[in-house]
Amino acid sequence: MKLLGISGSLRAASLNTALARAAAEAFAPASFTLADLNLPLYDGDLEARGMPEVVLALNAAIRDADAIVIATPEYNAALSGVLKNALDWSSRVKPMPLTGKPVAILSAAAGKAGGQRAQMTLRHCLLAFDALVLPAPQVFVHASAFEDGRLTDETALKLVAQLMARLRSCGLSAACARAGAPLERGVILTERRPCPRPPSRRRRSSSPIRAVSTPRSS
Repeated sequence: MKLLGISGSLRAASLNTALARAAAEAFAPASFTLADLNLPLYDGDLEARGMPEVVLALNAAIRDADAIVIATPEYNAALSGVLKNALDWSSRVKPMPLTGKPVAILSAAAGKAGGQRAQMTLRHCLLAFDALVLPAPQVFVHASAFEDGRLTDETALKLVAQLMARLRSCGLSAACARAGAPLERGVILTERRPCPRPPSRRRRSSSPIRAVSTPRSS
């Protein structure tokens, strides 16, 4: 399987990039690629002159992936501008490569909510793409869950593993559906709940929020 990781931060020591890599380890075995979001700001004039190569490469990676994991930081109570810009560029390609793709969302932040508002705004943005966004578990990771650039908190790792197990199940289902083939014998879907359908703006999710709780520092 092919897993694409998308981190909404360009910082070299980004916790969200580390979170995406931790998710890839939990998802394994898979061919993992981390997307490059170092893109120019979306500009209609630039698009009219020709889609930038880095944008074409991003969309090709999305289209080629069997599943996608997005880790977003929280900037001013929302997803990062870097991530929103990537989504804006991706939406300019028709058909949109995110449509129908199984997507899992995570977040890491210094705030005690672990990026909850960033996830809310990201889920809202993804409505326009008709991606298969997993509703649960919703994983919010506090910055204290990392040591030396790696996710080490046991509760966080357990939640990430649960989310990746479900993403893998949906990715296998989607990959087999695209190939027009049944699941191979011996493949066991680890998540009993069905993969999500493209989201409806009229339907509210009743899934519980699962968060990593950490004590306040004194």
